[in-house]
Amino acid sequence: MTLTQKFAYLFSISFGLSILVYLLRGFGIVTFLPGGILLALLVLALSTFFTYTILITKR
Repeated sequence: MTLTQKFAYLFSISFGLSILVYLLRGFGIVTFLPGGILLALLVLALSTFFTYTILITKR
């Protein structure tokens, strides 16, 4: 597995988890989670996305 594939995998996992947490908090199912966790997931998703796009353009 190349480094680009690892970042693509990490991006898809972190983005999917952040969407899932956002939806579950919106429906009131997991209201005990603080907003910092959602913010951390979104920052992780954005940082891996930017790193992934930079790695793709370096080919």
